[in-house]
Amino acid sequence: MISSQDGSETRLQAGRGYRNMLHCILTIYRKETVMGFFKGMSFPLASITVYNSAVFGFFSNTQRLISQYRYGDGRHPCGMLDLTVASMLTGLMSVGIGAPVDLVKIRLQMQTQTVLAENLQLAGNASNGTNIRLRSVDVPSPSLYRGPIHCVSSILQTEGLQGLYRGAGAMILRDVPGYTLYFIPYTIFCNLLKPDATSSPHPCSIWLAGGLAGSISWVTATPADVVKSRMQADAQLQRKYRGILHCIIHSYKTEGIRVFFCGASVNAIRGFPMSATMFLTYELSLQFFRSL
Repeated sequence: MISSQDGSETRLQAGRGYRNMLHCILTIYRKETVMGFFKGMSFPLASITVYNSAVFGFFSNTQRLISQYRYGDGRHPCGMLDLTVASMLTGLMSVGIGAPVDLVKIRLQMQTQTVLAENLQLAGNASNGTNIRLRSVDVPSPSLYRGPIHCVSSILQTEGLQGLYRGAGAMILRDVPGYTLYFIPYTIFCNLLKPDATSSPHPCSIWLAGGLAGSISWVTATPADVVKSRMQADAQLQRKYRGILHCIIHSYKTEGIRVFFCGASVNAIRGFPMSATMFLTYELSLQFFRSL
């Protein structure tokens, strides 16, 4: 599940100082104009076609292999257990492609997030023994990356190849159940919306089933998505989280249980048209190639 988050949702999940989504949107617009909402989107947009092709292709081929192994016929319809296994394997595979893309997007979106800096001010001449006063102020973080390619290059130089997979563990926790709750509800809704068991679903039914499945998947994946976003944004200036569990505990202690549902409503709304379009395109493409 490559996240198509705009800058506001990423910063709401991984940033600081935003009271809610509206406050986050207004802050970004005031400080960075409308372009602030599109920071870091060029890389995901350029790769999303390849990513979705790989995901849906892997899912279809996995179903075929399971059917061939279990029933001796690759065209045999998969049962729910078969679909669950295929969905989980698809989620696991997707992390290998999606983790670096999400990381670059989040680093580019977060590099203008204000950070809390410790500003030392001398209340007099230090040599005369006067006290030094420590004051915290918000200062803009420097722009570390000039673009996606420079971001990838910088991460490889400073953190190595493993740096591109920062937060991959949290992404597995998001995508393995996330894709299960993506393909299974889609199949169930398609079956419910078919006029009979032998007929193919109507394009409108495919569109509706895909949209509902997308909303369900993204809402349930939001807590893991919050953790993933924070882990990936963490290494920007100074590492804050030692691991997934530490990130969860620290986030809960400092911001409460609500932090894990930041952006859930946006995910539900955005997930519907995005997933509806993808599933409809996928099914129509399959029908076209099978008719050749």
